[in-house]
Amino acid sequence: MLTQYNVGAQTRRTENVRWQHEDALEIHPHDAEARGLADGDWVGVESRTGRTVLRARVTDRVAAGVVYTTFHFPESGANVITTDSSDWATNCPEYKVTAVQVAKVAQPSEWQRRYRRFSAEQESLFERRRRANEAPAE
Repeated sequence: MLTQYNVGAQTRRTENVRWQHEDALEIHPHDAEARGLADGDWVGVESRTGRTVLRARVTDRVAAGVVYTTFHFPESGANVITTDSSDWATNCPEYKVTAVQVAKVAQPSEWQRRYRRFSAEQESLFERRRRANEAPAE
């Protein structure tokens, strides 16, 4: 995606989030229809190593039988479904070749629920520290 770079650590803090504000699962119209999915539905994506939930983006940008997502937003859990396999020469992970099952779902994955709780706790600690640092000295 041109609006985000790599894991989004820099670009997701910019106005670029107006164009891409979450990772979504791109799925071909034929595959979406076969699974009862419409654009914007929550979809469970499961591999042999993990499970996550993303919004469906029905598009012919991907071939039938293939799905695609980015990994710019940590709350999507996109990397939870990748395998430990890597290239023999560079040790780069094989993010692009993970076999998955896709099905319509109604709620986030357990990993995403844990991440949201953790993230909220971290934000709370950060805010508490920020307020303590801004307090006038006595």
